[in-house]
Amino acid sequence: MSEKEDHRQIRDLISTWIEASSRNDLDTLLTLMAEDVVFLRPGQPPMRGREAFAAASRASAGQIHVEGKADIQEIQITGDHAYCWNFLTVTITPVQGGPTKHLAGHILSIFRREPNGRWLLLRDANLLVPA
Repeated sequence: MSEKEDHRQIRDLISTWIEASSRNDLDTLLTLMAEDVVFLRPGQPPMRGREAFAAASRASAGQIHVEGKADIQEIQITGDHAYCWNFLTVTITPVQGGPTKHLAGHILSIFRREPNGRWLLLRDANLLVPA
């Protein structure tokens, strides 16, 4: 696979993530991450594993609507690993009413190419803060 194709696949994964998040499509989100994924979030312990992400998502299912926009700053690929730095803006709106939250910040994500050639999210350092 060419580096150009790898970049496209990673950009597509990020785009699919944003779209699936806005649809509350947990099944799609789970297909985009490695089983051993780790999410680093400000002020919280690391969230380890696909199942931990699924449990957290199920706990908020139907309670919020999420809209996001990623502005990719850089993608670097080395062998079967890649990192991407982007600036993310997110709007979280409670479904039952209440104040909308606006978050923004930098995200550093690490991806792993699987044996089938598909890229998956492996690590994600989320530096979102209220905007």
